[in-house]
Amino acid sequence: MKLSLGPLLYYWPRDTVWAFYEAMAATPVDVVYLGETVCSRRHELRLADWLALARMLQGAGKQAVLSSQVLIESSADVGVMHKITGNGEFLVEANDMGAVSCLARAPGGAQAFVAGPHLNLYNAHALQWMAQLGATRWVMPVEMSQEALSAVLAQRPAGLETEVFAYGRMPLAYSARCFTARHRNLPKDDCQFSCLQHADGLPLRTRESEGFLVLNGTQTQSARVYNLADELAGLRTSGVDVVRLSPQAQHMAEVIAVFDEARRAAAPAAGAQAPQFVERMQSLMPDLPCDGYWWGRPGLEQGRVGATAPRGG
Repeated sequence: MKLSLGPLLYYWPRDTVWAFYEAMAATPVDVVYLGETVCSRRHELRLADWLALARMLQGAGKQAVLSSQVLIESSADVGVMHKITGNGEFLVEANDMGAVSCLARAPGGAQAFVAGPHLNLYNAHALQWMAQLGATRWVMPVEMSQEALSAVLAQRPAGLETEVFAYGRMPLAYSARCFTARHRNLPKDDCQFSCLQHADGLPLRTRESEGFLVLNGTQTQSARVYNLADELAGLRTSGVDVVRLSPQAQHMAEVIAVFDEARRAAAPAAGAQAPQFVERMQSLMPDLPCDGYWWGRPGLEQGRVGATAPRGG
């Protein structure tokens, strides 16, 4: 089972991004997704820079994949999408149906692609359609449960890899509005690149000081950190090919190391103690863990028995 590093969801300075991926080249991740998926106003890196990073990572033995933007809002966004889907060098993760159409109807014939988690693929019929259009891998929607995934995998098309979001703050929604700019009473078109001030997003807390959501420009994320490190043996058994880890500003190499250990660990024997990887990772996460969606429950819950995650301070 492979480890992938999802696209960078936050806005970091150019030098920080380069240093981050140079560090990631030395980790045991197998696949790295690159590109701006959240907001087209984020210009610290251009497409040429992402391509240069892809070549660097490919030289380090990683599979580099270019991710397209999720919410296309302008003709300029469409132009960038066409450049990404027509790059001719690297596999593309299509995050909206426009990108899928470009890849499926490429001038030289349909291009292989990764069907991203925002295409809302919830059943085997949808997967069959994506495979016919050229998808070679699909990424499960973040709110899909283990039970629902198992039902889909029982009927998935032959040769179609399955990737599961297994670590990070969950990308829950996108909007034409920029919430980070609105927090500073700024219009979206004059946001002053406010996201640069929040390396892991802008946290929102309830009146009881519990983590609620995280604002990340036009994206809304969970405050809790989705973490399936204790479930990798089951994921492998069910036929999952790739587990995705979402980048964070601190401790990413250590997070990857724990997941690498978890994927190499043998499945626990009957009656053996359950793995404790998530517990070991408490100090590496920017907030408390959760896995409720995986068990078909509210997303902020943690554990098999339905107990909610402990309250934050």
